[in-house]
Amino acid sequence: MQPEIIPLHPLFAAEVRGVDAGAPLTEPVAASLREAIDRYAVLVLRGQKLDDEHQIAFTRYFGEPEINIGIYRPASQRRLARPEMADVSNVTPQDTVQARDDKRRMFNLGNMLWHTDSSFRKPSGCLSFLYAHAVPSRGGETEFADLRAAYEALDDETKATIEGLRAEHSILHSRATLGFTEFSEGERAALPPVLQPLVRRHPGSGRKSLYLASHASHIVGWPVPEGRLLLRDLIEFATRREFVYVHRWRVGDLVIWDNRCTLHRGRPYPPEERRDLRRVTTIDPENLAQPAAA
Repeated sequence: MQPEIIPLHPLFAAEVRGVDAGAPLTEPVAASLREAIDRYAVLVLRGQKLDDEHQIAFTRYFGEPEINIGIYRPASQRRLARPEMADVSNVTPQDTVQARDDKRRMFNLGNMLWHTDSSFRKPSGCLSFLYAHAVPSRGGETEFADLRAAYEALDDETKATIEGLRAEHSILHSRATLGFTEFSEGERAALPPVLQPLVRRHPGSGRKSLYLASHASHIVGWPVPEGRLLLRDLIEFATRREFVYVHRWRVGDLVIWDNRCTLHRGRPYPPEERRDLRRVTTIDPENLAQPAAA
């Protein structure tokens, strides 16, 4: 039985019904989900019951999971056993809510900036799979922006200007914009900046897309202030309300999105309340990124 696909937004995003992500998939069902993610870029599967192993197993139908970077969650302090899991939560290894000044919380506040997962890595991220174990009583939504629709809505002069441009991406940059610079020399060395095209053709849909993120620090070959203004203008344009879908989390939600053609950001929630979301992201084999010049 093929899954039912129900659009959630005029441009992108859809709910998938009739799929148990915790059970093995037949190839026809997996293929239909791959086609749906190419079409809608964001898929929502409600009412799932997943542990970490099942979430990783489901992800593997779509690609090879990347290994979490582990900043401020070194192996000795990790709450989750599997290195493929990114702990997008405010929960400590002792199962308490993080203190407001916890460095891990400060680092994760960067997820409230518009970004694309792992655009700062080589290779970059492809699809992300985020599952909700616990959600706060209010707030904590995730907003998604369709970068294909945004690109298509640009005027021809802007399209011509940005064609062929590259931006330097670094997670150190996105965190620094919030005033967070507490990285060790080893962490800085392990996360060198990479160069990414500003415009990409999305392989699944064939549509051109912007490729933006808060991790993008400047345009290569442009004066830094001018390049940053361009990046800010493009993100402001791409996140206009007509391009945005807002997901309001329930426990058991599994949301899949395509980092190659979307932006996303988390929204604020009461810091004393528990929010336990866990993410697996696949590697994008077609985007190996280029190292930035030393």
